[in-house]
Amino acid sequence: MKIKKKYQGIFFIICAAFFFSLMTFFVRLAGDVPTFQKSFFRNIVAAVFAVSILARSEEKFKVLSTSWISLFLRAGFGTAALIANFYAVDHMNLADANILNKLSPFFAILMSRVILKEKPSKQDLITVFIAFAGAVLVAKPTGNMGILPAALGIFGGFGAGVAYTFVRKMGMQGERGAVIVAFFSVFSTLVTLPSLLFDYHPMTMNQLLCLVFAGFAGMGGQFSITKAYTKAPAKEISVYDYTQVLFAAMLGLVFFDQVPDVYSLTGYIIIIGAAIFRTLRLS
Repeated sequence: MKIKKKYQGIFFIICAAFFFSLMTFFVRLAGDVPTFQKSFFRNIVAAVFAVSILARSEEKFKVLSTSWISLFLRAGFGTAALIANFYAVDHMNLADANILNKLSPFFAILMSRVILKEKPSKQDLITVFIAFAGAVLVAKPTGNMGILPAALGIFGGFGAGVAYTFVRKMGMQGERGAVIVAFFSVFSTLVTLPSLLFDYHPMTMNQLLCLVFAGFAGMGGQFSITKAYTKAPAKEISVYDYTQVLFAAMLGLVFFDQVPDVYSLTGYIIIIGAAIFRTLRLS
């Protein structure tokens, strides 16, 4: 049963990587829309659907008494990470922003040690480091990222890692995934709403559609990542989060005619190799 849950966690985290790569793709396509405005539309879609799911469920909006603190911490760190990541995407080379966001598995493993007392083995850390090295080869950071965007990109990775750790904690306590997603989405929507009301920038229909699609993709990512971290510890599945880099590369090839070079191809091999090695260790 434990092994089965690990593989379920792997499946869902790969699904999350796919959806989040789509989200980043549509956010970038939306163009020069303010970061908070992008964040609002990304969250409002997930909020509506998650609340609807809860309303139709048998337990409705019931929340475990042990979850409230973790819900607020997950939502707070997750919202800050989302805004920071969107700012980095808008003000940096897309590859640079993505690689900084991929620091989240490192932080998830470290914070799992602090929050959940889940001690990673040396092999766990080595596997994640190898996958990260592969992601660096794929992204090829330019080195001229700028202090503020880079700092926010790093913070985005940290905030996401902390948020996923609290997702794991609530899953272990028996909290429903829909509750976690709904709380985060509503929280983030309310946080970004004032900026939308007082500093709204008119959008074209294409920009609006891109943000709506980003919202749907983000919703799929949130449900998948929540399911993943309620199934297995971060140290056992976080390496598969790097498949987002592969999905992003495929989107770039199909829609922007971006052909991967030898460094990218080497990175793909390293990432897939790390995932295979991790799978063999679990079997």
